[in-house]
Amino acid sequence: MTSRSSDELSLLGDVERYYAARLAEHGTTAKGVDWNGDASQLLRFEQLVRIIGAQPNFSVNDIGCGYGAMFAFLREHHTGLDYLGCDISADMVAAGQVEFGDNSGAAFVIGSDPGRVADYGFASGIFNVRLGHSDDQWWAYMVETLDLIARTSRRGFSFNCLTAYSDADRMRSDLYYASPSAVFDLCRQRYSRNVALLHDYGLYEFTILVRTDP
Repeated sequence: MTSRSSDELSLLGDVERYYAARLAEHGTTAKGVDWNGDASQLLRFEQLVRIIGAQPNFSVNDIGCGYGAMFAFLREHHTGLDYLGCDISADMVAAGQVEFGDNSGAAFVIGSDPGRVADYGFASGIFNVRLGHSDDQWWAYMVETLDLIARTSRRGFSFNCLTAYSDADRMRSDLYYASPSAVFDLCRQRYSRNVALLHDYGLYEFTILVRTDP
């Protein structure tokens, strides 16, 4: 298991309370995990799962799983799925267990570390809401979290970030807008030679695919 610093634990506590409030307000919907709606949420999932391709059987760690919407998406498109969702919000995990706990291919745990190695790791939206934390604090959190995802992903992982190329008048001070080139370089230098940057799907964000197959 990964040991977090006191600063990171404080940061995660702030994020956990934020998302618990969204869930309480909007329930198990896209807005409940702070997305604008179902269409954009599905579009994000389509980018993330491009790392899988047409494989019929695989295991997944979904970091920051929310109520398990990624599991519902994967189940519709793939068979032989072994899914583990983890989230720092106990309320989110409880919602996922209610929604999908009866499925033999799904499990949910509280925390930021899945505690196992899976074929693929996913993280959708967990690098967006920084609240009052500085750029340096948030970048350090991102790097540590990506290190964790890389360690627990056998074949590859994918994640998304809000883009620094967003229109200035639409950017919010409580959100973190990452430099696509900086994140690409980080992944290329730290995790794998095989990295893809997707910045062409019409949202104010980008997705990174990191393939770690030997």
